[in-house]
Amino acid sequence: MRARTAHLLIGAAALAAALLFAAGAQSDAAEQQVHNFAEVALSPDGAHVAAIESDDPQVDGTPVHRALVVRDTATGTARVVALPCGTDPDCVPSQPVWSPQGDRLVFVLRAPKATNRQLYETGADAGAPRKLVDFAGTLNDPRFSRDGRLAVLATAGAHKEIGATQAGAALVGEIGEKPDEQRIALVENGTLRWASPPDLFVYEYDFATGGFVGTAAPGNGDNNWWIAKLYTFDGATGAANVVYAPSSPQQQLADPRVSPDGRTVAFIGGIMSDFGSTGGDVYALNLDHPGVTVRDLTPDYPASATSLAWDCRGGGLFFSQLRGAESGIVALDPSAPGAPKLLWSAPQSIDAGDAHFSLACTGGSAAAVRQDFEHAPEIAFGPLGHWQDLTHVNAGLPAHTRAQSVTWKNGAFDVQGWLLAPVHPAPGKHPLITSVHGGPSAASTPRYVGRGLTREALERGYYVFLPNPRGSFGQGETFTLANVKDFGYGDLQDDLRGIDAAEKLAPIDDARLGIVGYSYGGYMTMWAITQTQRFKAAVAGAGVSDWESYYGENGIDEWMIPFFGASVYDDPAIYRRSSPIEFIKNVKTPTFIFVGERDVECPMPQSQEYWHALKTLGVPTSFVVYEGEGHGLRGPAHRADSTRRTLAWFDTYLAAR
Repeated sequence: MRARTAHLLIGAAALAAALLFAAGAQSDAAEQQVHNFAEVALSPDGAHVAAIESDDPQVDGTPVHRALVVRDTATGTARVVALPCGTDPDCVPSQPVWSPQGDRLVFVLRAPKATNRQLYETGADAGAPRKLVDFAGTLNDPRFSRDGRLAVLATAGAHKEIGATQAGAALVGEIGEKPDEQRIALVENGTLRWASPPDLFVYEYDFATGGFVGTAAPGNGDNNWWIAKLYTFDGATGAANVVYAPSSPQQQLADPRVSPDGRTVAFIGGIMSDFGSTGGDVYALNLDHPGVTVRDLTPDYPASATSLAWDCRGGGLFFSQLRGAESGIVALDPSAPGAPKLLWSAPQSIDAGDAHFSLACTGGSAAAVRQDFEHAPEIAFGPLGHWQDLTHVNAGLPAHTRAQSVTWKNGAFDVQGWLLAPVHPAPGKHPLITSVHGGPSAASTPRYVGRGLTREALERGYYVFLPNPRGSFGQGETFTLANVKDFGYGDLQDDLRGIDAAEKLAPIDDARLGIVGYSYGGYMTMWAITQTQRFKAAVAGAGVSDWESYYGENGIDEWMIPFFGASVYDDPAIYRRSSPIEFIKNVKTPTFIFVGERDVECPMPQSQEYWHALKTLGVPTSFVVYEGEGHGLRGPAHRADSTRRTLAWFDTYLAAR
């Protein structure tokens, strides 16, 4: 971009203040706000890092302003891109990606009140953006080929935002006859040219010799990711050809990445309960001979691969992993047998948006956002395994907890979790809140405890326990598969044994235990209080009370086959066996329940059914439905309200103060 184009040039230390000024916020906050980084993209030459950045709101319930920021990796100097729609909180940039030469930065823009999406480009100088495409639908995952062509995933006339966690479209009129189909499109001369057929929903893709490789399935995109296959797409005609179909229902496909020579596609395969929550083994397929058996490059590996990246210099393969309490970066040589080589590992979370780390093509450098429970996020940069903080925007933020990894034994499994303690606990015993993660194929990993439910609970004197029971990522596929056809049984026992382990490490009052969870964690909350009287208060967000009725209500029933082994119509008994409603008369625990009105994954009637039962049985309960929300509360006021109600519920029944 030309030097005369407008941009804002500031030092890294002043960036948070600049974003606050742009958003119209006050500058005299009582405490320093957490500055957040997301979707980090390192330029191929390693000279610049782009990221979507924001500050935590000063007042609960206020919207967040997001900015696209470009940083010089040599000096840390930051430039904020001046967006065409200004500083309105509904002006949302996302998914930045660099061209192979590092001179163009392309990103998606959602403007306030617009139904269209736009692609814009700027340069390394963060100059005034230039519009590339204005599209009537959704745009996702812009991606450059090695020769500079630009592609994107596009959904024409989308009825909703892409993804099952987004709010569902209103169920009116003829249902399910015209599903949205996300397709690969090449960006050419201000328009899109389709490069995949209209009857396939493409989830992820990469450029390949003569076209593309991607995961896709026909029909409803929200529902069918669990049965997606690996396709090649002809670059001229868009014709699709299946090159790999999963060998079992327990293998979902994610993160297809093509080698620099175009001959090999690597992907992650394993049981995964949500698109985007990735974990499994690393596989490779020779695209020159797609009929050859796919190779598992990490069989019996005691960790979960979470993202992939090829070394564009020499063709080696890297993957990020979760192994117990630690994240790591690992090197593989797909062409030669040998054990994976660990390059870096730490009890931290790392993330870069499209992958968990972003690689340059020169110098062997990488960038990622890293954080843990006690240290706020910063962008780290440098050679893999030897990176240093590029930013220091959150320097000086205090720790709001003292965290420790906890391990315990239950049957054949070694289980891990996290115990968070108040920084300055008062004398005597304290109540404990067990927070069960969603998924179940996911994990609780170290994230800085800033403003929100966990921090407020800790400041009120609660200890917080984050277990990773069987079904979680972090210990390999055997562990992640261990709750198949066993929801609520082995995993609940893992959680209960974990509470026992936590009580040996901290002054926890077993008579004041609470449980909270969302999604699968909401189900586990509903289930746990039908199986034990240990919990004296419960909060269930977007839970599932009746797996039989749930099967016909949700928009993603394909996910249930891998976990239950059959449809509800073929084996209703396995669904009843794990349904909280079957044991509802055992419940004595006061329970607060909340859910989004348009939740596709865990529909509102599931929460209503549980609340109705508790109300009928005389168990103290409260139920809130948040208008317009999907699976996960996105409205700032709704998030603040659910936090306030949750803390009040625990305070009422656990008496933390």
